[in-house]
Amino acid sequence: MFTLSFPYLCAKEDKIMQPRKVIIDTDPGQDDAVAILLALASPEEIDLLGITCVAGNVPLDLTSKNARIICELAGKTDVKVYAGCDRPLGRELVTAEHVHGKTGLDGPNLPDPVMPLCDGHGVDFIIEQLRTHDAGQITLCPLGPLTNIATAFEKAPDIVARVSEIVLMGGGYFEGGNITPTAEFNIYVDPQAADIVFKSGVPIVVMPLDVTHKALVTKQRNDAFRALDTPVGIAVAQMTDFFERFDKEKYGSEGAPLHDPCVTAYLIKPELFSGRHINVEIETQSELTMGMTVADWWGVTDRKPNALFIGDLDADGFFALLTDRLARL
Repeated sequence: MFTLSFPYLCAKEDKIMQPRKVIIDTDPGQDDAVAILLALASPEEIDLLGITCVAGNVPLDLTSKNARIICELAGKTDVKVYAGCDRPLGRELVTAEHVHGKTGLDGPNLPDPVMPLCDGHGVDFIIEQLRTHDAGQITLCPLGPLTNIATAFEKAPDIVARVSEIVLMGGGYFEGGNITPTAEFNIYVDPQAADIVFKSGVPIVVMPLDVTHKALVTKQRNDAFRALDTPVGIAVAQMTDFFERFDKEKYGSEGAPLHDPCVTAYLIKPELFSGRHINVEIETQSELTMGMTVADWWGVTDRKPNALFIGDLDADGFFALLTDRLARL
């Protein structure tokens, strides 16, 4: 494995590390919900500027509703939540109710949100935040299709150079795909958007299926969530109880992989992860392999590396962090 570099660690021991300014772009989704909860529980490392929602796991009206449900579950009703793009750039929307249920958050019985959506479009919020903060201050964390991010880059090219880093969940190499034989869901839903983002020149960290399938919620780990005996802990356990049925049936796994929380865990403890800086290209031409992340893991091409592609994690450390932080909410 290549050695990771952590630009946000302190240069001097006596210097207080400032939390990253982060925008989460998401399509909740049970695992998105856990990723959001982990961010909300970690203000020392994550300064959450807002949440932008996109169509993906379920349509936009539900993803924007679910994001607010999760904020209210955590008692964080001051978080800014925006609705973004309701369809991919050039394709029909594909959703994943077969995985996440008809609401996207099937499992717990959570009340409808009281907090309103913020006025305006999520893409405009991304643009405005990047323009008003100093260059290099904001990290974008897409947990779903990359439609909002690509649309912002196309609408306001000046913001691209202002992004500190993109840390995203998507793609796969050794694991192949989870929606087609070769494509992971987030990339497949909007491969044209993914192509724009991966060619943008912004530093990118990718959490592919290769690593997220190692973040597996076993019965023991889910019992630890439930044993927190809080509304958050119980809801997360119930989400995972529902979510895992798909992966148990499809993969024969012990439980559900928590894909998206890998993104927020990386922001908090990057030392839990390891990977390689490689070239990643997105297939946008062939319907047979549409949305495939062509990851040059072995360096067999001369294409310039454009992403840190994560391949492994300390699963016990990941779940210890997650359980400890969820206990705060």
